[in-house]
Amino acid sequence: MTQDIDPITLAVLAGRMEQIADEMDATLFRAAFNPIIAEAHDASHGLYHAVSGDTLVQGKSGLPIFVGVMSFAVKAVIDKAAENGDLADGDIYIFNDAHLGGTHLSDMRLVRPYFHDGKLFCYLASVGHWHDVGGAVPGNYNPAATDAFQEAFVLPPVRLARAGVVQTDIIDILMRNTRLPQSAQGDLNGQLGALDLGGRRLDELLGEYGADTVRSALDALQDRAELLMRGELTDLPDGRWEAEDFLDNDGITDAPLRIKVALEIQGDQMTLDFTGTADRCAGPVNIALPTAVATAYVAIKHIFPGLPANAGVMRPIDVKIPDGSLLSAPFPAPVGGYTETILRMVDVIFAAASQAAPDRVVANAYGTINALSISGKRANGQPWVMFSFYGGGHGGSPESDGLNHGNAPISTATIPPLEILEAAYPVMFKQWALRPDSAGAGLHRGGMGAIYEIEVLEESATAFLFGERGRFAPKGVAGGAEAAMNLFSYEQDDGWHTPPMASKMVGIKLKRGQSVRLDTPGGGGYGPANDRAATEVARDVAGRLLTPDHATKTYGDAWTEVQQ
Repeated sequence: MTQDIDPITLAVLAGRMEQIADEMDATLFRAAFNPIIAEAHDASHGLYHAVSGDTLVQGKSGLPIFVGVMSFAVKAVIDKAAENGDLADGDIYIFNDAHLGGTHLSDMRLVRPYFHDGKLFCYLASVGHWHDVGGAVPGNYNPAATDAFQEAFVLPPVRLARAGVVQTDIIDILMRNTRLPQSAQGDLNGQLGALDLGGRRLDELLGEYGADTVRSALDALQDRAELLMRGELTDLPDGRWEAEDFLDNDGITDAPLRIKVALEIQGDQMTLDFTGTADRCAGPVNIALPTAVATAYVAIKHIFPGLPANAGVMRPIDVKIPDGSLLSAPFPAPVGGYTETILRMVDVIFAAASQAAPDRVVANAYGTINALSISGKRANGQPWVMFSFYGGGHGGSPESDGLNHGNAPISTATIPPLEILEAAYPVMFKQWALRPDSAGAGLHRGGMGAIYEIEVLEESATAFLFGERGRFAPKGVAGGAEAAMNLFSYEQDDGWHTPPMASKMVGIKLKRGQSVRLDTPGGGGYGPANDRAATEVARDVAGRLLTPDHATKTYGDAWTEVQQ
């Protein structure tokens, strides 16, 4: 039964429910064993609708891409439970099947039904990026994979707990399919702890306000999000705008892959139509349909940042994903490099939106997480796997220059500090610095990319890279210029080499003292470079973000006058 709810009570309950999800995030971040969760915060928690699986509330510290994706994951569990017909209080489902729950196989999802007074009220869910889940390469980002089985161990939705009793045989299977069982066990326990805390906090909330009042608040929050979204769309001009960009390749065939969108606004409705996007490919830059829909949500949230994070925002938006495209690849298509594809989806949505409302968007960010893995065995025979992602420049905006050395705009994650990585693994960072001349020029230039040079300290190691933007630079908007492209190199006995496919390579053999190096892209510029103040160009040169020659090349006469 729903009921009217006054604005003050609604605001209080909204804050309380957000706090529950935030506490769940914090619980996992503090308990997780692997730095990708503990330091980089590649995880998320939320509350989801008991029937539809729609996102009701999500923690603010988790990854935005999980907002939309996790609703598909919860719906997969709802369907599985309906098939079994015996959902019980204390059940917990676990799975990593990306074609059902989105993203990729490294993201382990735990979904728990929450009961109040014997009735199902909602679902609690936790997702976290486990360090290793089997597969052909340590860390699972296999740029040469041609099906999901070459990426990781595939787990469909199964019950980890039945009516509160943990099924230890499921845990045994999981721990046998990872190179790092201690890390996986620690991350699993952290996720279980987060779900347990979420249940206790909901007990407190419903005990204080009652289930009907809280349910009415959740319904009202979604309805208000829809109204806010419709109001935002009404303020924009009607029309249709198109944009396209490309992925370097799929890691198997060295040919570019188009990502295309048409953005249409009519009154209080928006359509995002990706017709014209490349067909499903052999390599792992495909994504599953849930991931594509969730990515559209992430882009919309960037364009309209004041809107709440729940499913009501997407009610006025129709996302059209063509069958057979690399944005709707069916199982067992490889999807391990989903991050690269969704970043390009965000880029083209921004580029299309900039034609309708340039004051609402930023230029392209650096556009790749540069998933780099270095692994081997220590002197005592113990395996080690250093898997991490790396930053770059964000796009210039209508108000300011882009962020230097930020993380990808699909997330609120952080880049693990070098002190943490050096303490955990036998490597040394010879460089961790901003990359001069990497930003796109503009009225507001893009942010600077970074330089990372990493030396191996053990006798030998093997590395792989799964990146992008090695052949197609991050674009500017509103007349801004492109940024520098991605550059990866690795050291061998005869000197430095670059990958034949520019941004993807497996099986790089390294000896003690040899290094790998990433020169990451900057962000695109916003507005014409000729409109930038010469004093700001001079400041960048003085700060060694720009070399004098590059300043002359990109900013021309204004910079020359300052020199004189």
